[in-house]
Amino acid sequence: MAAPSPLATRIVEEHAAASDSLPAGVVSRERRRSAIDTLAVQGLPTSRDENWKYANLRPLDKVRFAPLAADASANADALSPVTLADLPPRIEGYARYTFVDGVFFPALSAPAERTGISVVSLRSDPERAKRTPPAYALREQSPSKDARFALLNEAFATDGASIRVAAGTDCPTCIELVFVANRDSQTAASYPRVELHVEAGATLGLIERHLSVGSDANFVNTAVSVDIARGASVNHYRVQQSGARAIWFDTLSAVLAQDATYRLHGVSLGGLSARSTINVQLAGERADAGIYVVSLGDRQQVQDAFVLVDHVAPRARSEQIFRGISAGRARVTFNGMVVVRKGAQGTDSQQSLRGLLAGPDAEIDVRPQLEIYTDDVRCSHGATAGKLDDNMLFYLLSRGLDPETAQRLLKWAFLEDVVAKIEVPELRRQIEHSLAGQLKDAAALKELL
Repeated sequence: MAAPSPLATRIVEEHAAASDSLPAGVVSRERRRSAIDTLAVQGLPTSRDENWKYANLRPLDKVRFAPLAADASANADALSPVTLADLPPRIEGYARYTFVDGVFFPALSAPAERTGISVVSLRSDPERAKRTPPAYALREQSPSKDARFALLNEAFATDGASIRVAAGTDCPTCIELVFVANRDSQTAASYPRVELHVEAGATLGLIERHLSVGSDANFVNTAVSVDIARGASVNHYRVQQSGARAIWFDTLSAVLAQDATYRLHGVSLGGLSARSTINVQLAGERADAGIYVVSLGDRQQVQDAFVLVDHVAPRARSEQIFRGISAGRARVTFNGMVVVRKGAQGTDSQQSLRGLLAGPDAEIDVRPQLEIYTDDVRCSHGATAGKLDDNMLFYLLSRGLDPETAQRLLKWAFLEDVVAKIEVPELRRQIEHSLAGQLKDAAALKELL
């Protein structure tokens, strides 16, 4: 057996030093030990792993993996350097739950009673950790190399949100989670964690935000587990706006039962090195998943995403749409994989992956993948990466627009192809303004909103 890597050895050492301060109610000590034992042997992914070759993993050599020792939430509230003014405006109709460096902060939250909805801090239920499977677990699957960062969260998490939606509950305008990173990556890590269970026939709208306040050189490692029961429907909006020097890694696993519907809208803007790993399993007949992602990179940013949609049951449907713009010396990548298992007849799967280069030193990589192990399926995919369409640019110029305005309109139309699918008007406007602020033509773009 090969000796553990220096990085894996350091993770094990930091975990040993911090283990007594990690709350057993969030993750049981047995599960933490199992996660760290696996990491000790197999380590984190490297650029030699096929699904990680575009990710920027070098900053991990300089981060501290242990989180800040979590005090009681009431005491932590009093010590928080984060204020309400640091947070984005609330979305009308959504109850807000705010976490700072992985710990729930009631003073920054605006909870609301919802019939059939339970939202609790993981630390508030000491027995919950014994009942809940690991966040990386998918049915009848062991954790793969792509789930190693979820194991890291499992080992170090200090708090998180547990959301349970009762059968038949209708709450399309419901919950907003805000995860704020404040600590520098060399002093402490942040481990946001979400466990979402939606029972049969329920409807839920969920907004999940990630941002930095204070130091923007954070290390954030998120783990999200989604379980959607028969006939339930979830609209999940995720906005990543970490600091310019932040390292942000994310693992989301979702399992859909029969006739379940899941719409995942992802917007990735922040971070020096950002990687999102998404695994959606269509375990029930006629399950329906739509994954819509926008990524915008500039300067030295790396925005990397790997999405696996696993068709297990027959007559399920999936759609992946990606739009990314890379400027400066940034790299923006999207690897979308669809697996159709034996017995998943009648599968309908579509991919549309498009990247736009907005600078001579920028890089875009889009990679659709299909693995089909049965007949009677309808699967299609398309991927393009390049510069602005010369024909469209010429058309706008011929109508009297100046070159800067014409390019601005084409970039905006390119992104709006996905952003327009966001069904919460106020959130969509906030995202549009953030996108405009990230682009070079910020002032002029905002005039269009």
